[in-house]
Amino acid sequence: MSAPLKLQEFFVDPARLASGRCCHTRDRQIGEGDISASYSADKIAEGRVRSPFKWQNALWVSVGGTSKGDYRAVQAYRIIERRFYGGTPITYNENARMSATARGRPEGFYHGMSVKWGKLACVLIGPASIFLPSEEKAAPEQADMFDLL
Repeated sequence: MSAPLKLQEFFVDPARLASGRCCHTRDRQIGEGDISASYSADKIAEGRVRSPFKWQNALWVSVGGTSKGDYRAVQAYRIIERRFYGGTPITYNENARMSATARGRPEGFYHGMSVKWGKLACVLIGPASIFLPSEEKAAPEQADMFDLL
């Protein structure tokens, strides 16, 4: 069993990592960043993902995160169309049956996992990367005009 690769770190505008707040009146999240909105670990077992986010000319899907106070970091995998994947895709259930073997792969647990994004057949590609808030001050946040109503 190989040790997992060190996660590649990317520093992004903290607004992209924001979890937002729930608006019960409109039944949606307000102020949620695109990276956080792509969280799909709960859907991957069903073979689906939420809308990916774009980073460095690739599409990515969040599979988890951590937060402590204002600090927030998100782990994500690239997602590509199945026709561009060179290997044999695996389902979540097949992967979970391998348990320790799957978790110990250098590319990560979700690597090679078959999912659908809408009607498009896709595959998650590892190794995972971690998205961290940049230390530079984020651009000023614009108020949502609907919040004022």
